[in-house]
Amino acid sequence: MVEHIDRAQCIVHRGSSLLMVQLTQREDGHPFWCIPGGRIEEGETAAEAAVRELKEECGVDATILREISVIEYLSEESVHIYNRVYTFLMDIGTQEPAKGTDPDHEEEGILDVKWLTLAEMPERDRAFLWAAGLLGIGEFLTEVSGWGDSISYPNSGEE
Repeated sequence: MVEHIDRAQCIVHRGSSLLMVQLTQREDGHPFWCIPGGRIEEGETAAEAAVRELKEECGVDATILREISVIEYLSEESVHIYNRVYTFLMDIGTQEPAKGTDPDHEEEGILDVKWLTLAEMPERDRAFLWAAGLLGIGEFLTEVSGWGDSISYPNSGEE
């Protein structure tokens, strides 16, 4: 039997800045930036979980504008765990986010909560935003469409 672990996450933006949460969980212990989110608890819808996670991690109340994406994949930890991740576009109005808590990362905790542009994020962290459906938001589709045709890839040996 395949165990299902579903997650919900939020994209919140102000212009070209995204609300990001910094965590330490990678095997090498280095911090990374991600959008707020976490496990969907039993009896909870994906939308309810997204609102709850944003409140826990960033201390803000949100309105869901729309679902952006649902991605499905097998977990790297085990071929017996199937993951589904729901991403919602959220509005928090003029509220100012603050570092909250993350029960999924109790030991390390949330290191920081910050508004970041794509240019301010490491490429590795930015890559996960594409799968979440970031290009389904007009401001970001326009930004990325203007990046041009040059080819670049981290650690390619070219300067």
